[in-house]
Amino acid sequence: MVEETNKYKEQTLFQITWPLFIEIALHMSMGIIATFMLGHYSDDAVAGVGVANQLLNIFILVFNVTSIGATILIGQKLGAEKFAEAKQMARSAFGMNFWFGLIMALIVFLFGEYFLQLFDVQGKIYDYGLIFIQICGLSLFFESLALALSAVLRSYGYTKESMVVTIFMNIISIGGNILALSGLFGLPITGVVGVSWAIVAARVIAVLILLYLVYKRLSISFHIRDIVKIDRPDFLGLLRIGLPSAGENLSYQFSQLLITGIVASLGAAALTARVYIVNISMLCFLFTMAIGMGTQILVSRYIGAKEYDKALQRGLKTLKISIIISFIVSLVIALVGSQILGIFTDDPMILAVGIPVLWAIVFIEPGRAMNIVLMNSLKSAGDVRFPMVTGIIFMWGVAVLFSYIFGIHLALGLLGVWIAQGMDEWIRGILALKRWKSRPWEKKARIKELVVNKG
Repeated sequence: MVEETNKYKEQTLFQITWPLFIEIALHMSMGIIATFMLGHYSDDAVAGVGVANQLLNIFILVFNVTSIGATILIGQKLGAEKFAEAKQMARSAFGMNFWFGLIMALIVFLFGEYFLQLFDVQGKIYDYGLIFIQICGLSLFFESLALALSAVLRSYGYTKESMVVTIFMNIISIGGNILALSGLFGLPITGVVGVSWAIVAARVIAVLILLYLVYKRLSISFHIRDIVKIDRPDFLGLLRIGLPSAGENLSYQFSQLLITGIVASLGAAALTARVYIVNISMLCFLFTMAIGMGTQILVSRYIGAKEYDKALQRGLKTLKISIIISFIVSLVIALVGSQILGIFTDDPMILAVGIPVLWAIVFIEPGRAMNIVLMNSLKSAGDVRFPMVTGIIFMWGVAVLFSYIFGIHLALGLLGVWIAQGMDEWIRGILALKRWKSRPWEKKARIKELVVNKG
């Protein structure tokens, strides 16, 4: 039994990362395929759903407070061989996300229309966005539970199981999109309404499968008491790690909302092109996200086991790999960019705006790789305030400010907006590298260890 419980210690980065790579690819493909299919239905639908999705992503960030904290803290407890405490942390994470999900779903359902009005979108774009946010807002409760349960599985190294759940979600979502947009079997074309309900169904089924897998693989079952009474030290620990991490992500999403407003002022073609390019650029940082998450799991275990040198080297090795891969992939995408963008739309205005931006991605992605890998590593080591503080300062002081200066004042349009975001990624990435090498996180961990031992 001990051997089975401890088998995570034998996992390599590759063993953890390859299922994460496939899982993230499948998650991203859901958005790309939906965008592709909606693009053939209506470009206005693409823009409306894109804006609404950004709003929903802000609320999903609240759930990440728990899931990020759970991934790191459970990993540290496993590294320290505190297995009972790791299971209790899993129950606390589930209980917290139950309430977070319920509250956020109610807020979006009641006030989604007012949130959407904050954007200067009108006509059909607004109508499509409103339909999407009202229907998908209801599924935020299930998304919250799914994020917590997936975090628990990944922390224990069961990344393949989490991947399988995503496969089921893709099948349901894509099948629903086909039925909603193609008129197959003589069914009515329901457009954005059908696409939205397909997402809801996928999230509900994902939660049911995840509950089964957590019970089957980890022998963890959830009860009413886990929802009604959450362990106070666990609650505070999850907030201590999760809030700064979520704060960084929340700052990013709000800055992206403002940047979306800047892009919207450039015209409908620029706004729609941005939605397409965001989906295409996901292919560039797909590998970086997967290897960054895998590194986060390993680093948290090394920190729990007090193996600080191994943690340092793991972060630096991952960084080299991710920079090389992200540069190669982004260069390939830029070289065949016109053909890729042409898959989504044949509008000449959208193509003219979007193709130059694909070359800017080559400049951005290595900096983004540095940022993602090292900021994740810092969080795993307990250094959670630094990513938040630098994120808030440079997302707003560089990405947003220079998006306006380059995009509107200097009339570089959408290309100027992407250059500004690239500057932000590189600056934060370089600062993260300096922070990781200076090892202040190790000093904090050693001080915490001394305090615990004295207590």
